[in-house]
Amino acid sequence: MAKDMFDTEIASDNSGRSVTIVGALVNIFLIILKGLAGFFGHSQALIADAIHSISDLFTDVVVLLGLRYGRRAPDAEHHFGHARIETMASTIVGMALIGTAIYIGKDAALNIYRHAEYHPKGMAVVAAAIAVALKEALYHFTVHVGRRIKSRLLVANAWHHRSDAFSSVAVLLGVTVAYFKPTWNILDSYAALLVSFFIIKVGYEIIIQTINEFTDAAPKSEILDKIKKCAMSVDGVIQAHDLRVRISGSRYQMEIHILVDGRLSVLKGHRLAKTVEKRIEEEVDDVGSMIVHVDPAEMET
Repeated sequence: MAKDMFDTEIASDNSGRSVTIVGALVNIFLIILKGLAGFFGHSQALIADAIHSISDLFTDVVVLLGLRYGRRAPDAEHHFGHARIETMASTIVGMALIGTAIYIGKDAALNIYRHAEYHPKGMAVVAAAIAVALKEALYHFTVHVGRRIKSRLLVANAWHHRSDAFSSVAVLLGVTVAYFKPTWNILDSYAALLVSFFIIKVGYEIIIQTINEFTDAAPKSEILDKIKKCAMSVDGVIQAHDLRVRISGSRYQMEIHILVDGRLSVLKGHRLAKTVEKRIEEEVDDVGSMIVHVDPAEMET
């Protein structure tokens, strides 16, 4: 079971790496586009947005490393695989989101305090619009692949793309207003400040998820109940108990005890345990490693 699971993950990770490489190339293009348009188009907000894209490029590198090493099969030194590498990489992505949001928020707050005025040119408006379209498309592409291959790391990076899209929306609104109505240029800073709070929220949620994985927190009660019901649905299982589940690299690792007729042979008890494993795998998504203990029940003769 474990070998087949990791073979499937290796195949799916090719999709994850491909979409991340596409994202990195888009980010390189946007860094150059925003930087040049901000400099020659007299837009401080667009230059700041270019710096945001640099953080996106950094997290793309982190994601590639996480996908490359985080889903390797178990070996002599890592008996449960390398899934925690992916979890650690997700933490870095979440921290990068929060760091970027603090930078954007601080810069926006200072601009509001100082009543900073910028008078951008038309090229800044066009560059901001292109950035919004590309980053929103990249978000949908990345989150689709991330959910398909069940990678929290990829989904986290998709939200980083969307955070860049939202900040670009704020820049687009601010630059456009400042271009057509120079007296309203301060709206750029207010919009950027609002977006920074949203980005912090997303980064916080990602980090909380990874902390739960690092501390071996159990999944929601609905998942635990579903696993027990699956075990109990197998003919011959009298009771399911002592269920322990943790999340590692977006997959459930679990142990469960099943109570069976104590008069069964070892072979029949083993087959019953394998049936329980198969039933749980069929009914519960994202199952990784599983141990089913067989406990004998004393039956009346």
